[in-house]
Parts: sequence; structure tokens; C-alpha cells
Amino acid sequence: MYQTLAIAVGVLFLGGFLKKRIRFLETFCIPAPVVGGIIFAVASCLLFVFGIVEFNFDETLKNVCMVMFFTSVGFQANVKVLRAGGLSLLIFLVCLFALIVVQNLSAVGLSEVLGISPLIGMCTGSIPMVGGHGTSGAFGPVLEDFGIEGATTFCTAAATFGLVIGSLMGGPVARRLILRHDLMKNVVSEDATLLEEEEQKHHRSVSMYAPAAYQIAIAMGIGTIVSWALSLTGMTFPIYIGSMIVAAVMRNVDEYTGKLHIHMGEINDIGGICLSLFLGIAMITLKLWQLAELALPHVVLLIAQVVIIGLFAYFVVFNVMGRDYDAAVLCAGVCGFGMGATPNAMANMQAITEKFAPSVKAYLLVPIVGSMFADFINSLVITFFINFLN
Repeated sequence: MYQTLAIAVGVLFLGGFLKKRIRFLETFCIPAPVVGGIIFAVASCLLFVFGIVEFNFDETLKNVCMVMFFTSVGFQANVKVLRAGGLSLLIFLVCLFALIVVQNLSAVGLSEVLGISPLIGMCTGSIPMVGGHGTSGAFGPVLEDFGIEGATTFCTAAATFGLVIGSLMGGPVARRLILRHDLMKNVVSEDATLLEEEEQKHHRSVSMYAPAAYQIAIAMGIGTIVSWALSLTGMTFPIYIGSMIVAAVMRNVDEYTGKLHIHMGEINDIGGICLSLFLGIAMITLKLWQLAELALPHVVLLIAQVVIIGLFAYFVVFNVMGRDYDAAVLCAGVCGFGMGATPNAMANMQAITEKFAPSVKAYLLVPIVGSMFADFINSLVITFFINFLN
């Protein structure tokens, strides 16, 4: 575990070092953990392929860091801001549903053109793209039961591909939209009064980092109980959903009573550190040699998915979500969770907001939709497609 953490931190330093010295990486807003992580993953793959060594990592801290990060995101859920963005949430949900359907329709349609089973095409649709490794592990065996031999391996390899590409393309897509439409001159994230209040809450003090960490820990602890209660419904939720809910409750109790003294600036900083560590561990544990399992038709299908997510984000999400700076940042997030996972979406948006300007709207919508609704909607659509095709 400790060695895994040390290597992940080394990867973060490497990524940050390279971003400062390679203008391309900084210009196109590629997240530092992704830069260093891909280099390590490629090196690890070569060592494995040539039979020199295979790394085995303890991923315990990866989940801890992920939960801590999403707990910090939960603290950002200010009801005053959410109330103003309720319609945007609904529209973004419709975009998510449309993306999932388009991913599966394109995978099935192109499979017919390539002369392979549509169910094989599903191995490169929303199962690995929006669903990631978790959904791939769940639906891969289902496809195998329908006669698609090696479906789990194909889905997992496609998810690995999506995780890498989604982390690389989000920044460039958002950057192009921001510069092409000159969006920085009209950046309005929220009401000016709310922005002033938020700035006061985000004031940092060295002595407040410990209380902020304690607040995150309390939300995480109580959140496990909430997650357990939600599991009794029979529905599947991410492990961090309970902590996010508790954090949101704590934040809004403080908003209306002023009793809890939530230290938002420090919480955001701690969350950012945890996100970087999570991505560092996630990237060094990538098994790129799994991509060797992909045959030429699978590669063609995956390239098509890259084109689709890029076009969908650029032309659909940007226009539907308001054609403003927030919409551009959302596009970076869509590339992240549309081809990988919500943490990758957050890393894409973090890289953009660090370079340009904050986006409260994007930071609220993407975690809510990506963590609470994406898997549920995706599972329903996948189930419909599999049964229809079979």
C-alpha cells in the first residue's frame, strides 16, 4: 500500500514537471496525473510484455481517496445555487440519456456494417464507455451467457481504452470551445452576491485544514450508514454516494444556521489532493496489455466511439447547455465520464478551471449526474438493447 502511494505521488510529480516544460500539455489542459500515469502505464506494459516484471498494486487507498474527493464535492452542493440550476440538471440528464443511446446505436449499427454480431458491438458501446470497468465487469458475463465468448475481456479492454482517451480529449475539446467562441469575456458562473459569499467561505487559513479534514471524516463515517440504507432499496449506488449526501446536508445546515462553520476553501484543497492521488493510483494500475485482446473490428468500433463522444460534446452538449463557459467546462466533463469515469471528468474540468476560470455549475452537475444517475440510466438502456438484440 505504501509503495503504491509513493509511486502514485512520483507519477504526479512527473506529470506536473512535464506539464511545465512541454507547452502542448499545458496549452491543451491535459491533467498532470494522466500525463505521468500514462508514461508509467506504458513502461509497465513493456516490462510485462517482455517478461521482465509485472507490478501488483494495493488499491486500498484508491477507494479512500475517491470517497474523500466526492465527499468534498458534496460540501459544494449549496442549495441556493442548486435551486437556480434545477432546469440545467434536467437538461443534462436528457443529454446523458441521449449519449448512452447514441453510443449503443452506433456500436450496433457499425457492427452490422463490419459483419460481426451486434452483441459484440455492445462490448464497445455504453457498457465500457459510460459504464467503465465496473459496468464492464457486471455485463460482460451477461453477454457471455448470450454466446459472446470473451465478452468480459473485450469490455474491460474497451473500458481501459476509454479511460485513457477520455482523460486526454476533454481538455482540448473544452479549450477549443472557449477560444473559438471567446467565452471568457462573458463568464458568469452564478449570481454576483452568491459569488461574493462563496469567496468569503473559500478563504483559507492554515489552522483550519485540520478541522476541514475532520469534517470530511465525519461526513464519510456517517455516509457509510446512509450508503447501507440506500443499498436496502435493492438499487446499486457508488460507494461514495452516502458521504456526498451527508456532506451536502452539513453544508446546507451551515448555510442556513451558521452553526457548523464548514471550511470550504480547505475542504476544496483537500479534495483536490485526493483527486490527484486517486487518479495517480488509477493510472499506474492500468493494464494496457489488455488492449492486445482487441481485434481489428473492435479497434474500429472504439475509434468510432471517440469520434462520437467528441462530436456529441462539441455540438450537442455545448449548444443544449447554453453555449457559455459553463457549457464548455461541462463538455470536458462529458468526455471524461462518457468514456471513462466521473473522477476523470472532474480531473478534466479541474485542468480547464485552473487555466481559465471556476465553474460552479459544472462542478455541481457532473458529480450529481455522473455518480447518481449515469449507472442507473445506463443499466436500463443496456438491458433493453441486449434483450432486443437477442
